[in-house]
Parts: sequence; C-alpha cells; structure tokens
Amino acid sequence: MTEELLAFLEASPTCFHAVDNIRGILMENGYTELREAAGWELQEGGKYFTVRNGSSLIAFQIPTKQYTGFMIGASHCDSPAFKIKENPEIVSGGYTRLNVEGYGGMLCGPWFDRPLSIAGRIVVRTENGLETKTVDLDRDLVMMPSLAIHMDRGANKGHEYNIQKEMCPILGQEGEAGILMRMVAEEAGVKAEDILGHDLFLYARVKGTVWGKDNEFVSCGHLDDLQCTYGDLQGFLKAHPAQSVPVLAVFDNEEVGSMSKQGAFSTFLEDVLARIHIACGRSEEERRAVPASSFMVSADNAHAVHPAYMEKADPVNRPQMNKGIVIKYSANQKYTTDAVSAAVFKELCTRAEVPYQIFTNRSDMVGGSTLGNLSNVHVSLNTVDIGLAQLAMHSPYETAGTKDTQYLADVMALFFSSSLHTGAPGCYTIR
Repeated sequence: MTEELLAFLEASPTCFHAVDNIRGILMENGYTELREAAGWELQEGGKYFTVRNGSSLIAFQIPTKQYTGFMIGASHCDSPAFKIKENPEIVSGGYTRLNVEGYGGMLCGPWFDRPLSIAGRIVVRTENGLETKTVDLDRDLVMMPSLAIHMDRGANKGHEYNIQKEMCPILGQEGEAGILMRMVAEEAGVKAEDILGHDLFLYARVKGTVWGKDNEFVSCGHLDDLQCTYGDLQGFLKAHPAQSVPVLAVFDNEEVGSMSKQGAFSTFLEDVLARIHIACGRSEEERRAVPASSFMVSADNAHAVHPAYMEKADPVNRPQMNKGIVIKYSANQKYTTDAVSAAVFKELCTRAEVPYQIFTNRSDMVGGSTLGNLSNVHVSLNTVDIGLAQLAMHSPYETAGTKDTQYLADVMALFFSSSLHTGAPGCYTIR
C-alpha cells in the first residue's frame, strides 16, 4: 500500500487537490455526489458524498435495513505550509520575492534550500458567474535560500525565524510586476485579470521515498494527516454493509483550530447526519437517540519516539513506527479517548489482528490537540483519538512506517463494517 500512498500524497499538494482526488476515487467506486445546496433523495444501499468549500468531504452509505447508528472515521487534509498573500510580489534588491504568511505551526528550518512550487485554487470570472479551479504549477519554481554561515556565525547555535524577513521565497530576478498571477492564469487556461480570488500555498518538491535497511520507512510531505486520510479511505471502500451508516469525514483547517465553515468545529458533520435522518424518514426523537449507538475514530498522526530526543517522550508510553495504531490519551481532553472509547477500539484492533500502542505526553509538557473534541461539540458521541507514529511532524518532509497505513486500513475496514449497540448503562456490544 505504500506506493499507492505515495502516489496519493504527491498528487495532493494542497487540501483542495486531496479532496479532488478522494472525490475521483469515490466516483470510481460507485459513489454519487450530492450538492449541499440541493435536495437529497437517498436510497437504501445508496453510496453518496458531499463536498464543502472544495476542501472538506463527507461520504456515507445507506444500509438496506433501518440503521441503528453512525460509524464515523474522521481525519484532516490540511498541513502546515506558507500561504501566498494578496498582492504577492515584493520587488527589491534585484529580486522578485513572494509575500507569504504561515499557515499552521510548521517547522521552519526544513523549508530552506529546497525547490518549492505553488498550488491551490483560484476563483475566476466567467460569462456564467464565478468558477473555482484547482491549480498546480508543478515545477521547481521558488526557493528560500539560507544566509551564508560567514554572515551569521551563530547560525548553528539556534535561530528564531522571522517569516516576513527571511522566508519570502525568491521567484526570480527583478522584472515586470504581476508575473506570478500571469503564470497561474496560464496554467489554469484563463486571463489574469479574470482571477478574482486565490488560496495558493507553497509546497516542497522533494519526491517521496521508501528507505531504511529493510525499506521500513516512508518519507514524503503531508503525511500528517493524509496518511490517516488515505488509510481511512481504503478501509471505507473495503467495508461490508452493516446496521450502522459508515461515514468517512475529511476536514480542512485542523492545523489552524478547525474554526471555519469547513472545519471539524463547524456544523458540516452535524448537517450531513441531520439530512440523512430527514431523507430516511427518521423522527426527531430517533435523531437524538442515534448518537448513543454511534462511534467516531478521530485519526491524526502521532509522535514516534525520536532516537536523539528520547527524554521528550513519556517514560513508558513510547510509540514506534511500524508497531501499530497509536491510541492517544490526555487527561485534559486534548484527546477524546476515555475508558469506553479505548476499550471499543482495542477490541476492534484485536478482531482485525492489528497491533496497537499508547501515546501520552510527558506530564510536564503540553502537547497538541486534534479534531475529535471539537467535532464532539456539535455531534456528541463516544470518540477515540488515534494516529500513526511518525517523526518530523509539521516538516515539509515527514517520516513514518511502511506497515502502519495497512494496519489502519485493516482496522477501519472492520470498523466501518460494524455497529455499536448500547444496552444497560455502561454496557456495549460490537456487531
């Protein structure tokens, strides 16, 4: 599965491209696209998906029997990067540079001295109104050169990066203004003056690779979180019909807090589930009861123990790459995992013959968070936070294990084929 993962990653330089690629895969597998702005007519056994903002997607299949709950696999498709600002060109000192700002909490150092390109979406004026197009300039186009050691003798003693000063990449030598948008327009087959809006990002051009003495590692951009997204997708496509509705949810904007119309903190998931209830003729009381027999797996990559910084990890909970799914815990609810959700997921891993391991932060360190607890504000149900172990998280070139994507696909295929039934208080059955 690693080669297929690399092909997916390299075809997905931005969240817009990732969603386009998932959309194509779903349609190839018989899924029908529903528009949020139109009415929904759903059939038993029907397979559907809908897209919001071109950057978030929710897919589902209606069972042939009256459903008892939802089995939701959620991940995110955005990654930390540099976003190109409006009026993007800075012309001075003989160079044309691009005016950028940080999106998410990236590691800045690895962005220097490597070829970068530009991709994203534009909104174009047409005879029929406004049209959105995805674009990828798909060439070694810009670079952020480091300052020579001779001019910064303390460079190897630690450095705090200033994005506005140091990380605006060189596009070329000084020349005529407006060249970037003309290049984007040419790639999209439109006129530059018709581009009325853009969401364009830098991405690293280094190809993904498999390495290690036993080919046990994979490195590429966007492993956080497209590795989980791809594993969830493969499990979703291999699932068998069950009493619950399998739901694949891919959200944008997790790296900046999920507080957008297409993020996990939005009403997107809540809206889709409500529309399924309505289209299937379920009552309001049934709608309120169904979450009690539903479950979410919030999948976002996890930290593997770093061999040079082993003291940064918890003394006993120390995930490793290729050792299975990482279940993430936080007493302060940075992660949603509790005794119930952990037990359900561990049981699924056991049935799928997939190994699992545990992550907790050191008690004297603050860790990150993810989308599970934010999504639960709008759709409250038992949720476990998991991930796949990786190194160099939030670098433009990350490293993970070659076995772990398949592990995730296997357990998610079982998860999407299952249903959770709530009996007496505190009692649960997985069927």
